[in-house]
Amino acid sequence: MKCLFLLKIEGMRKLSKLISAARLIIHQPSLLNLIINENDVWKKTVDKKYSLGAGLPVIDLETLFPEFRVEIPVFSFLDGGSLPTDIALLMNLAKTFNGCSYFEIGTWRGESVVNVAENVGTCFTLNLTDEEMRSIGMSEEYIAQTGMFSKNKNNIIHLRGNSRHFDFAGLKRKFDLIFIDGDHHYDSVKNDTHQVFKHLVHDQSIVVWHDYARNPETVRFEVFAGILDGLPDFRHHNLYHVGNTLSAVYLNNNVLPTYPLKETNPPDHYFTLEITRKKMQ
Repeated sequence: MKCLFLLKIEGMRKLSKLISAARLIIHQPSLLNLIINENDVWKKTVDKKYSLGAGLPVIDLETLFPEFRVEIPVFSFLDGGSLPTDIALLMNLAKTFNGCSYFEIGTWRGESVVNVAENVGTCFTLNLTDEEMRSIGMSEEYIAQTGMFSKNKNNIIHLRGNSRHFDFAGLKRKFDLIFIDGDHHYDSVKNDTHQVFKHLVHDQSIVVWHDYARNPETVRFEVFAGILDGLPDFRHHNLYHVGNTLSAVYLNNNVLPTYPLKETNPPDHYFTLEITRKKMQ
């Protein structure tokens, strides 16, 4: 009887906690995101649907570029940007095409596109309008920085609009290299991926998704789920996680040497950096 009484008390406590949590969510719906968007929840979703709970196979930068070396002209080392290795990945991929055509979703300061522009023909970069950024609560300081590095480059075309509604078909062209770095919530990643593969890729296009990983050793499974659900299944075997980056990449090659991702794996290589600080013009 005592055990039964204790079980009832424990059940009442759990019910009380559940009711309290429901009240909090009703008064502040954004708290629901803390439950739904937990990385472990998304990981279980990905593993159940695709058996990819360990993430994508990892491919080394050296495998892609045997003589990997790059000088990055512009890098801010500020929040919201890419790692130097992500920028280096894009720059080297662009060099694999003759007169590479480049498209990206998510301009922010223009850091990625201004570096890629050194190695391509024409670049297109798409970002929200100022009005839409204001409508979702972005500060004037944030808005003022949009495209600050890229706005004066002659071969960069700045497009404004929401990728959820943008007329990609209206561009009437395909691109060699595409960088998806907009809103990283599941619905947006899925939409951006679907639209890019529906309207912008050709047979040899390379597509890169930023923030597939939270850090080079930890997958961001909400983004990963959006990538997988935005692509038809037959394309999944062309996806890789590029080592030492936050990026996933789609390559029209499924015979490259890879290895499984392991967190805190002892490194067998390192990079050298030379850094020079310069004033904005």
